[in-house]
Amino acid sequence: MSERERFDRLRLIRSPRIGPVSYRQLLARFGTAGEALRAIPDLAARGGGRASVADAGAVEKEIAQSRALGARYLLMGDADYPHLLEQFEGAPPALILRGDGILAGGHCIAMVGARNASAAACRFARSLAQDLGQRGAVVVSGLARGIDTEAHRGSIESGTIAVIASGIDIAFPPENATLQEQIAGEGLLVTEHPPGVQPLARHFPARNRIIAGLALGTVVVEAAPKSGSLITARLAGEAGREVMAVPGSPLDPRAQGCNQLIRDGAILIQNAADILEAVGSIDPRMVRQSSFDFIGAPVSSDVAEQERASVIALLGPAPVPVDEVIRLSGLSPAVVQTVLLELELAGRTDRHSGGRISLA
Repeated sequence: MSERERFDRLRLIRSPRIGPVSYRQLLARFGTAGEALRAIPDLAARGGGRASVADAGAVEKEIAQSRALGARYLLMGDADYPHLLEQFEGAPPALILRGDGILAGGHCIAMVGARNASAAACRFARSLAQDLGQRGAVVVSGLARGIDTEAHRGSIESGTIAVIASGIDIAFPPENATLQEQIAGEGLLVTEHPPGVQPLARHFPARNRIIAGLALGTVVVEAAPKSGSLITARLAGEAGREVMAVPGSPLDPRAQGCNQLIRDGAILIQNAADILEAVGSIDPRMVRQSSFDFIGAPVSSDVAEQERASVIALLGPAPVPVDEVIRLSGLSPAVVQTVLLELELAGRTDRHSGGRISLA
């Protein structure tokens, strides 16, 4: 990939209303990021709106800031982009890394759990992560308080990956600033956000998909019924990765999420050997073989107004699977994907997990 194309690809994903799905559809249709950037205003106009592209000067400034922080970019399409993550729906087109990037291609296990975890669960998570590291696994977590922190502490000597929901220069929570810097020096620190981006609430579910995407399986150690850890587990399960949970006392609300996961089919975990046995049983056919598989057919260059209207008529505020829109419309996947891309660039639709879409 030329330096010009790398720059254009970063500029493409930094452009308003461009997400991982639309990014890949644009590249599939136009071949290069430069051609895609030039086409965006016209596509948005067809969708009934207006769209701009990221300012080249702002992207140049971002790159300079990242380099000054000792970070580097990893783009989808690079030879060392993590294979498991590339297969994941909604995988980030651009990552910013500090540390040993080789770890991301290792035998990764995600470990997540409650921020207000019990002392016993913290101790267990730290010991479990240490044992996994000694057995050759790379522990991935989110550097949050509680279980995440202990998972990193237990595995930092063997190699740990921290995925953060902010810029590479922002430490969150603040008390983990020293640990974050240590991971950047001895392990791997990963984000999809430019320097200076604060850890807003909406960034954490997106962070969770990277954690799940990097790993063969996800282990949950203590989680309330509606915790973010269960989002990570759900994303892992939807992608055909193993979901594992450590059981807890029925009297402890922090264990309810894990116990429910087990009731729903997650593997009960008691030690590192259980985890490695579980992920070793994954059928390769369950993991997507191409990062483009879930998108469907390539987008088309020509769409009639009647076809566009029929697709829009099927959309509403409730998220619906794209496959269902294709089936009900009776149109080719290429035509439907084109209309959805135009609407997204025009700001008229929102993408949701599981290949679903809704009107904005």
